[in-house]
Amino acid sequence: MFFKILVLVSLLAVSAYAQVTSFVYNGFTMGELSLYGMAWVTPDGLLTMGYDLLRKVGHAFHPEPVQFKNSPNGSVFSFSTTFIFAIRPQYKRLGGHGIVFMVTPQRGFPGFLPSQYLGMFDSINNGNATNHVLGVEFDTVQDYEFADINDNHVGIDLNGLVSVKSTPAGYYADGGKFNDLNLKSGKPMQVWVDYDGMEKLISVTLAPIKMQKPNTPLLSLTYDLASIFNENMYVGFSSSTGLLTNTHYVLGWSLGVNAKAQELALSQLPKLPQVGKKDTSKVLTIGLPWVVLFLISILISSVIYVMRRKQKFAEVLEDWEREYGPHRFKYKDLYIATKGFREQELLGTGGFGRVYRGILPTSNIEIAVKRVSHESRQGMREFVAEIISIGRLRHRNIVSLLGYCRRKGELLLVYDYMPNGSLDRYLYNQPTVTLNWRQRFRVIKGVASGLLYLHEGWEQVVIHRDIKASNVLLDADLNGRLGDFGLARLYDHGADPQTTHVAGTLGYLAPEHTRTGKATRSTDVFAFGVFLLEVTCGRRPIQNRDAEDTILVDWVFSCWDRGAILEARDPKLGAEFVEEEMELVLKLGLMCSHPEPLMRPSIRQILHYLEGDIPTPELSSIGGRLTVGHHGGCDDLARSPSSMENAFQQSYSVVESLLSGGR
Repeated sequence: MFFKILVLVSLLAVSAYAQVTSFVYNGFTMGELSLYGMAWVTPDGLLTMGYDLLRKVGHAFHPEPVQFKNSPNGSVFSFSTTFIFAIRPQYKRLGGHGIVFMVTPQRGFPGFLPSQYLGMFDSINNGNATNHVLGVEFDTVQDYEFADINDNHVGIDLNGLVSVKSTPAGYYADGGKFNDLNLKSGKPMQVWVDYDGMEKLISVTLAPIKMQKPNTPLLSLTYDLASIFNENMYVGFSSSTGLLTNTHYVLGWSLGVNAKAQELALSQLPKLPQVGKKDTSKVLTIGLPWVVLFLISILISSVIYVMRRKQKFAEVLEDWEREYGPHRFKYKDLYIATKGFREQELLGTGGFGRVYRGILPTSNIEIAVKRVSHESRQGMREFVAEIISIGRLRHRNIVSLLGYCRRKGELLLVYDYMPNGSLDRYLYNQPTVTLNWRQRFRVIKGVASGLLYLHEGWEQVVIHRDIKASNVLLDADLNGRLGDFGLARLYDHGADPQTTHVAGTLGYLAPEHTRTGKATRSTDVFAFGVFLLEVTCGRRPIQNRDAEDTILVDWVFSCWDRGAILEARDPKLGAEFVEEEMELVLKLGLMCSHPEPLMRPSIRQILHYLEGDIPTPELSSIGGRLTVGHHGGCDDLARSPSSMENAFQQSYSVVESLLSGGR
């Protein structure tokens, strides 16, 4: 007991000598805050962040650092802050990401990204203990990558965007009843963030602007911030935009260290911009009769022009499509974006359509537009609904499907634009630029990560059905992104896929898919195995050489069979590659392209191998079995059921040996 009293007295003594820091902003004036990016202050004193697709990120900080400790290894002082904010989405029902109150060691973040990274971190530093960042996020998008609970939540973030604790937005009334709050309502709300330096307790409270602070916090977390905070830190706000944007407003803000934050003077706060219909100009109601007649004559003379333009840009639009809102693009916008789909904007032509580069006229966002022919048929509503669902996929190794447009006999799919094009242009037809092994291996791991997200990481299972080098696109940093979801199909986890129509590309189709027409995760793995061999060997799955078709999988098997698997590598790589990685990828390609689906590894197992979580199997442990299992080729096995059964049994031993790690 004496020891506890001594500690308490010591803490009180430290607090007594600690510096008291306090500030209050009842509205802002230009120059009071340190602003970056899309953050600015209106003449009325309103801090505004949003609707700027060029800069995409906004930061607003108190200009001077705040002392939170007496020494680098000391305890964090008690502090509290309160602010009033509002979020207004660009569209009524669909908005972008939210706003974050943060305490950071500096007024900028190295390599920060917009969208789901909220202008705070990127894919490299997210979650690093060296960040020393506390954030309280008010997020209006559910990012599965960061395990968000929903698209309307409050979370406490420590050094990363996976919230240590989060809860739906709302407040507790005096009777203990929970009341929901919609962060995207556009209405102002007040936040209180408190830290008890003795109890090590972080509390977050939220309420409508005119309501007193509720007695029960919305969110509480017991955590010692001593390991997070430096002696001096900066405090402020961060906001970011993506394809869909919000505008974030902060009306007032106060903070106190070793003191309670001052209450905000509501009567002195700036007003939010008015939303709704504007008053009709008096000029429109007092015009002279001849002006009206003149305008009517102009309107009549323009009818033919307007009708011709409507016919030119006419598109199929049924009532049920109106519910999809911004996912439905206007044909006119896509026509202007691609400069009339002229040949100079053509990026490529495939079996399912032509792809054009474009720039959206209103937002200047670069896009890729794929024109696919379709017939009016029953099931189009379900097909479009599936496209919209796929458009919700968000992963760093997946090309985002932004939306669609239907016009006459065409379906136009709109994607993010990838400046470095498709992977196959760096593999075939004597490319001027080739990828080295390090770049190819990074692309392979990226595509595997994206495929794992499709198979296991989203709310539904997504079967891509057309994995190949031409459908893997490279972003500005040559990271691989799996694209072209025109053939993808969805089904619920644990359900049986119902697709019975064969779709895909010859050379990548699994044997059971061609027999049954049913696409599964295993058929995707088969295509991914062929893709691995394609990238590593620099060869197409089927090549015509000396008037004979050469099957890539069979050729790599033959190299393996004679103990020279590395001879299958792309000769353009020269000697600049890592043998262990090259051998691993070739083996995985053969394992994934096994004729029996039950023998193929899952994409999760594949990723474990690629990340080095499982040791690479030894070639000597499988040499004899492989010769027995593959001898004679696929044609011989097909002619003899007993031979096929024996081959599958032998191959099962091969895969089992590989998955167990070899000798």
